[in-house]
Amino acid sequence: MAGKIAPDDVNAFVPGPRVHVDGRTGGPLSGLTFAAKDLFDVAGYPTGGGNPDWAKYNPIPTRHSWAVQRLLDAGASLIGKTITDEVSLGIVGENAFYGTPVNVRAPGRVPGGSSSGSAAAVAAAVCDTAIGTDTGGSVRVPASFCGLYGIRPTHGRIDVSGMLPQAPSSDTTGWFARDAATFARVSGVMLDEAIPSALPKRLVIAPDAFAFAEPEVAETLRPMVEKLTALIGDAREEIMAPGGIVQWARAQRTLQPSEAWLTFKDWVERCNPRLAYNVARNIYTGSQIPETERHWAELVRREARGRMRYLLPPGTILCLPTTPFPAPRRGEPLAVASVQRDRILCLAAHGGLTGVPQVNIPGATVEGLPIGLSIVGGHGTDATLVAVAAALGGA
Repeated sequence: MAGKIAPDDVNAFVPGPRVHVDGRTGGPLSGLTFAAKDLFDVAGYPTGGGNPDWAKYNPIPTRHSWAVQRLLDAGASLIGKTITDEVSLGIVGENAFYGTPVNVRAPGRVPGGSSSGSAAAVAAAVCDTAIGTDTGGSVRVPASFCGLYGIRPTHGRIDVSGMLPQAPSSDTTGWFARDAATFARVSGVMLDEAIPSALPKRLVIAPDAFAFAEPEVAETLRPMVEKLTALIGDAREEIMAPGGIVQWARAQRTLQPSEAWLTFKDWVERCNPRLAYNVARNIYTGSQIPETERHWAELVRREARGRMRYLLPPGTILCLPTTPFPAPRRGEPLAVASVQRDRILCLAAHGGLTGVPQVNIPGATVEGLPIGLSIVGGHGTDATLVAVAAALGGA
């Protein structure tokens, strides 16, 4: 362990001694630096999970998580562990104990969560790439708010060993980059697959998702959609969620908290940890969801997965706004932030619900604030989505 410690002018890194692990010499990512969300194990350092009491009651890891080891083996050097919303239960990026990382692309605004520190560090050019987690939108949302490339891979595609779980049926490992070339380079390593040169032949534009976003968001994304259409060559509009985006979101907000309660139940009951009110409320809410609601949500999940299979046969991708609006202001009252959170999750719920891969592509702004366009593919088409993002980034 050696090397220069990069400054942290954006409150991206967890307090305390900074982690630094040099990557393998001569790997495909040699020369790159990365940061890891504080849900990923790094041997010899506590995994804090964004909460002061998590590490107290959990042992210090003796080996790296799969994702950290993968990047180190490829030659990238780890320069620190980054702040996360408490035990990943958040979507705007504010942490009551460690503060809110600074979004340099949207001053005075949240970075998005729960992979807030990872996104903030990449956006501020403190590191070249960073790993985060995405259960209900925690890579896609900060990628949109911070103007970054970001991916939620196909559920189950990336090994999540050594990653603190939340809701296993939705949990994924994702990553960020500022530019398309670095994003493709890192993606090829993480996916263990060459990024193809061939692109999809058909594009579905989801009008219900665009209508759910603020009108100025739909308008500012129009040129990107036009470029994407020209790139693919064959585009049509088709509703993503015929039963309603809100219904899909309700199902995800039933399944995800239910699983999160099971994940954290023993810790909460045994240790009575310090938790921010909104985090404690979310955990408690998950404990109170009845079996009938979970059964209904599972049926919606089955329906949503079938719909995505119909919309995304081989050679087809879908596009939608990543978030319904740009990054909200920091420090909003809980009543305001809760409404914002619900709207954000409505455009992100399909990821955890159906397990499809999704890439956020930066390139648009609303009044100077970044907003992302997302592309979605069928299961296993992660590398193809990266190829489209790279091609659009060079258009």
